Amino acid sequence: MICPLDFRYGRQEIKKIFSEESRLLYWLKVEAALAKAHAHVGNIPKEAAEEIEEKIKEVELKRVKEIERVIKHDVMAMVKALAEKCRYGKYIHLGATSYDIVDTANALQIIDALNIIEKQILQLIKNFANLAKKYKNTIMIGRTHGQHALPITFGFKMAVYMVEMLRHYKRLQRIKEEISYGKMSGAVGTGAAFGEKFFEIQDFVMKELGLKAEIPATQIVGRDRYIELISFLANVATSLEKFATEIRNLQRNEIAEVEEYFEEKQVGSSTMPHKRNPITCEQICGLARIIRSNLLPAWENAIQWHERDLCNSSSERFIIPHSLILTDWILYKMNYVIKNLKVYPENMLKNIEITKGLIFAEAIMMKLVEKGMSRQEAHELVRKLSLKAKDENLHLKDLLIDFKDLFDEREIEEIFNAKNYIGKAVEIVEKSLNDVRKEIPQIDI
Repeated sequence: MICPLDFRYGRQEIKKIFSEESRLLYWLKVEAALAKAHAHVGNIPKEAAEEIEEKIKEVELKRVKEIERVIKHDVMAMVKALAEKCRYGKYIHLGATSYDIVDTANALQIIDALNIIEKQILQLIKNFANLAKKYKNTIMIGRTHGQHALPITFGFKMAVYMVEMLRHYKRLQRIKEEISYGKMSGAVGTGAAFGEKFFEIQDFVMKELGLKAEIPATQIVGRDRYIELISFLANVATSLEKFATEIRNLQRNEIAEVEEYFEEKQVGSSTMPHKRNPITCEQICGLARIIRSNLLPAWENAIQWHERDLCNSSSERFIIPHSLILTDWILYKMNYVIKNLKVYPENMLKNIEITKGLIFAEAIMMKLVEKGMSRQEAHELVRKLSLKAKDENLHLKDLLIDFKDLFDEREIEEIFNAKNYIGKAVEIVEKSLNDVRKEIPQIDI
């Protein structure tokens, strides 16, 4: 085994869809649908279609490979192997070109894989929702440019991620629609080999398989559809890397606000026994980069010579299954991380005090504006006070004592209470949860 998907990454449920055995079954399923279509329009005997559909169960991958080694053509090897099993073998693949079978089967495989991914997305939305609800009032510092900015709540942060995954869920529905196209129109897409009943045959095949027909098509389904697919998967992967990166940063010892669950017998380092590394989040980040790297060949595969060439075929054997399998895998891993995430509210509160009140500079400025000072004047005053507090290692609160004409002691205490400057964070969490409930009523949050 060479590929890490064989032994390290990926869940069996989705890897099975892209196994050699499964690929052969998808192809045979399309061949059976084509035979039924010919029988429907009277081109072949009904018993021929029935036999072909029955005999696809007997075709062995081993025999297909034996034939392919001789003739150097995988689809034709499948056709020959099936024909060996049938009295009516002469009717197999009638009027079709190889990519009528391949692209139509691709659509079936991809949809089955996306249905698995959809379950993972829904689970992640639910896991984020649970954290959003639980910690909607848990105050922490918000950071911009890596610096302390203003207070937020941890539930608010989780609600942001939850709604991002909701957008991916809605994109997934569009992608499934976009990818649900096959073709049964022959060598250059005109349907010439199917004769006068071409449209009827193609429509029958697609209806039988639960797909729609690509009209017009060349010899292949338009690769703009696959670009949409891989772009969607890269988008999801990027979100997951973003979430994982945030957890990795918040797990740093000097921050220590959240932490990946660390199992009792888990080893963090071969040399440093104390290490508790965020290895799952790091794996998510690394594999997300592989998924994004598949964007380039997906785009380049859309560039074909005339009605098609074969340059797309080899790379698609990598990028389609790998992207789908890895996206499912890192979703699965992220679900594990979020469901078992350790949260440390006490460290969140402690970290709010690191800047000695500087994070409340905006709150002071807005209070001064309320009292009649211009926004620009208030900004300049608080900016100078903040610089003084920083340079002299003072708490900003202490510098406000000199402004007794503007602030009394009670107002100062209120200004420097973080829970008084989280805006509508709690209400935003509740509104976000309601939006998810409305969009996805089937999940209980």
